[in-house]
Amino acid sequence: MTVGNVFFAIAALICVLGAIGTVASKSPIRSAVSLLINIVGIAALFLLLNAQFLAAIQLIVYAGAVVVLFVFVIMLLGADAADPAAARSPIARAIGGIAFAVVGLSAAHLVSRILTPTVFQQVSEEHGSVKAVGESLFSSEIVPFELTTVLLIVAVVGAIGVARSKHVVKQPKKIESASARMFHGPLMARDAQRPLSKGGQA
Repeated sequence: MTVGNVFFAIAALICVLGAIGTVASKSPIRSAVSLLINIVGIAALFLLLNAQFLAAIQLIVYAGAVVVLFVFVIMLLGADAADPAAARSPIARAIGGIAFAVVGLSAAHLVSRILTPTVFQQVSEEHGSVKAVGESLFSSEIVPFELTTVLLIVAVVGAIGVARSKHVVKQPKKIESASARMFHGPLMARDAQRPLSKGGQA
């Protein structure tokens, strides 16, 4: 096993653990931190592909801007600023489940089409440079680039929705004192069948 394989295994493990922590954590702050860990793992994979520019952009744009924006929104709204009725809406859960199933099936279909190994050709020295990435980004990849803005907007809305989730806090059970029972109820068991009238007479 080479050093590159060990590096890839560590980076892939970081990505997987960060992704699981993002979707499995109940705390919005922990989800944001897990997302940051996932982004760092992806940047490490870019370094393994000798794409230093993409690794730097991954850290600067996502870790330095997007995750900070998520944390800012979470801290601004607070974890308790929620609408409990909307959080428990069965329609929203059904729509989210259907959308997740469609995206999962689409991803599985795309993965099944590329199971055969791909042999990469020799690339030029300018491959992965700022100039090459910019020309590709604003020419043939302009549509995916614009769709990324939609993805970021959806991510911000999702961060707001997570930040507005409210945890149910159980109210402490009130313990009535003996004096409270004396003034708010019958004095003796035999008086329970003869409550006082509004005028104060039995």
